[in-house]
Parts: sequence; C-alpha cells; structure tokens
Amino acid sequence: MSSSSDLDVTPATTLKRLPERGRYGRAEIDAILDEALTCHLGFVHEGQPFVVPTIHARQGDEVLVHGSVASRMLRTLASGVSVCLTVTLIDGLVVARSGFHSSMNYRSVMLLGVPRLLESDEERSAALDVIVDHVVPGRVAELRAPTRAELRQTNVFAVAIDEGSAKVRTGGPHDDPEDIDQDVWAGVIPLRLVAGTPIDSDDLRAGIAVAPSAAAYGRP
Repeated sequence: MSSSSDLDVTPATTLKRLPERGRYGRAEIDAILDEALTCHLGFVHEGQPFVVPTIHARQGDEVLVHGSVASRMLRTLASGVSVCLTVTLIDGLVVARSGFHSSMNYRSVMLLGVPRLLESDEERSAALDVIVDHVVPGRVAELRAPTRAELRQTNVFAVAIDEGSAKVRTGGPHDDPEDIDQDVWAGVIPLRLVAGTPIDSDDLRAGIAVAPSAAAYGRP
C-alpha cells in the first residue's frame, strides 16, 4: 500500500535519457520496493565509492536496511553520509533483430537520502520483524523473539522515501524499419522468480513439518 503522495521531480532524479520511462508515483515505487528481495546501497567511505548489496524492507514511508554493528557499511551510515539506494526487477529479455536494439524489460527504483539510525531496542526489534516478514511473509509468527544480545549486535537504518524515482521498460523490441523483414525471430522472453520445494535443514529433528510460511512461499 502506498503511504504518501507522489515524489517531486528534482534535478538529481530527473531522467535525462528516455525520460518517458520515469515514474514518480508512490504506488508504483512502493510496489517495486515491496517485490524486490535485495537492494544496493551506494555511499562514499574515506574517499572511496562503495556499492553494497543487502536485504531491505519498506515500512510506510521508509526503507529499512540492517547489518552487524561491526560492518564498514553500517559504521559509515552512522556517520550521517548520503546514500543512493537502488532496487531492480528484471521482467523479461527483449530479443530484437539486432544486438543494438536488444534490451530487457525491468522495473527499478532509486532513492537518495541520509539514513536514520534506529536507536531503541524496541524500534530495532520491530524493524527486524518487518525485514524478516518481507523476505518470508508470515515467518515472524513462527520464530522466537530476538534476544537483547542479538539486538545489540545489529544496527538498523531507515532511508526516507522522499527523493527518488522509478524507471520502467515494458513491451517488445523496437527494431529499425529496415530490419523488420529479416528472417530473424524477435520478441520477449518473460522472466520471473519462482520458489522451489523447501529443503529440510540437515539438523532438523524428525517429524517437524515444513513451516506454513515456507510451504506457501511465493513472490508477488
């Protein structure tokens, strides 16, 4: 569910190339964030640029990311640096009659901002529940609560959905008119994420059935 109004277009989020693919509506941005399992965080640490893949989850008007308090990424975020958070979903391979016009159908989001550190154990615990249920919906209800020691070893940051945009490509190839009559197939190969059959842990006790959250798993 979208939690706020559409995003304003800023100089940093204005699409220079193929601007017709730009999207600034919160409903579409939120849907992409909610479907994606991982994001990439870009930031500068000691003068060097880094892009780090990590798990994320949207909670209302913020995107949550977490990790060990000892990680370079989270120590850098705690210093108040600006970040660029991106997610990408690949929906299909666009196979044109030339390599030049071949492409992909995709949905992506880019957010800019300064992450907010979640200070209290209560807020961190609630945020971690959101992240767990984002990856495996319904899993939190099947688990024990995190211990205080686990919470002390974990930092959670929130990136506001204030400045950003989505970019979306749909449809088939856009071949040059002179290529249309070639004896070459063109079209789209759809792609989607499909869950396999759950595999028991090697140390699982006999007689424990697959959890409902795993048995019914699927992405939007």
